[in-house]
Amino acid sequence: MGILGWIVLGLIAGAIAKAIKPGQQGGGWIATLLLGIVGALVGGWIGSAVFDVGINQFWSLSTWLLAIGGSLVVLVIWGLLTRKRA
Repeated sequence: MGILGWIVLGLIAGAIAKAIKPGQQGGGWIATLLLGIVGALVGGWIGSAVFDVGINQFWSLSTWLLAIGGSLVVLVIWGLLTRKRA
């Protein structure tokens, strides 16, 4: 899968992750979509390192699950880093 495929996958995975975990993460939708791209890369790395599952095909279910899972992880970490302390 090329870089354009990763970008599209990350954008969609970021939007899905935001729909799954709505909240007050800083940055709005643009930051969420960018975090989705990072999350797709993180999910791919974790999937290949831990589960020995490669992310090679755009339409593979494992690719999407890993990208969405990675996006959720990155979104949660971003939310923890940007939350306002009371």
